[in-house]
Amino acid sequence: MPGKMRKRSPLKAPERPYIALGLEGSANKLGAGIIKHSPDGSTEVLANVRHTYITPPGEGFLPRDTAQHHRTWALSVINDALKKANVSLHDIDCICYTKGPGMGAPLTSVALVARTLSLLYHKPLVGVNHCVGHIEMGRQITAAKNPVVLYVSGGNTQVIAYSQQCYRIFGETLDIAVGNCLDRFARVINLSNDPSPGYNIEQEAKKGKRLLPLPYATKGMDVSLSGILTSIETYTQDKRYRPDGPINDTDSDIITPQDLCFSLQETVFAMLVEITERAMAHIGSKEVLIVGGVGCNERLQEMMGIMAKERDGLVFATDERFCIDNGIMIAQAGLLSYRMGFQTSLAKSTCTQRFRTDQVHVSWRA
Repeated sequence: MPGKMRKRSPLKAPERPYIALGLEGSANKLGAGIIKHSPDGSTEVLANVRHTYITPPGEGFLPRDTAQHHRTWALSVINDALKKANVSLHDIDCICYTKGPGMGAPLTSVALVARTLSLLYHKPLVGVNHCVGHIEMGRQITAAKNPVVLYVSGGNTQVIAYSQQCYRIFGETLDIAVGNCLDRFARVINLSNDPSPGYNIEQEAKKGKRLLPLPYATKGMDVSLSGILTSIETYTQDKRYRPDGPINDTDSDIITPQDLCFSLQETVFAMLVEITERAMAHIGSKEVLIVGGVGCNERLQEMMGIMAKERDGLVFATDERFCIDNGIMIAQAGLLSYRMGFQTSLAKSTCTQRFRTDQVHVSWRA
């Protein structure tokens, strides 16, 4: 907070290098990351390997099939990470895994792998909150000091600020997440899932020329996105809708898939910018950190940058290596927690699909 003295961090410099393996599998990305904390206070990403379960156009990913993908690829991804980091599992200090939130079956599959490695190599387990992993990796990469965090992904949409060893949620979606909204509309217009539906919507939106009216549903600090999704889907039944563009030269009053992608992005992102600005005003911060898979979207970063510039602020974001779900973020948050003395016992190494960001004790921050 402005005007207050900066408190000393409870996280002491390590007396020796610490290395952690992080395993992420809360949705359709399976990731293994290896991170190193050195005595001089530096943090080094040794490996960050990811494999994505991609379904055909028009289809989502089911929990059972996604879990099978993770079980099939787990050993390959982990071995690849160890090889790139040039370490063995004997060198690892702790094994970190995503405890939640996420899809039940994929979470459980990755937790089983983490438990097995923990027992085989006698390494402590650390269960990590997926959202906190995103935040901590974003802070590490961007060096943002005390930002308002906009966390936007396929399963979560939250505006977050830190206070008293807790990431407090100022606002969130009341129904579906922004990434889920984009992904579901991508399936409606039959966009490819490779590399991701959200990325392909972003590319189509760049070709859009017409801003169509959609519900603008900010409700205090919260947003509602399900009605917007229904409204944008309705346009695909409009007699003016042309999935393949104009039929002839006289076909002018039309609606294209590109127009719909453009309109959806502009409306939803404007809502997110609005509630983020409110949080900035409330806590007196001039920094915004965008994390989560949708945080890769260049248009969202641009719109947030315009708002931040008007407030003499700064926007921080990472590229797809760290925005999209990955193992290194789990390793980073897990190792911070481990250095503060936290471990997850085998009996409690379960998963929970609903694990809120503000349920985590952020013991490593002042």
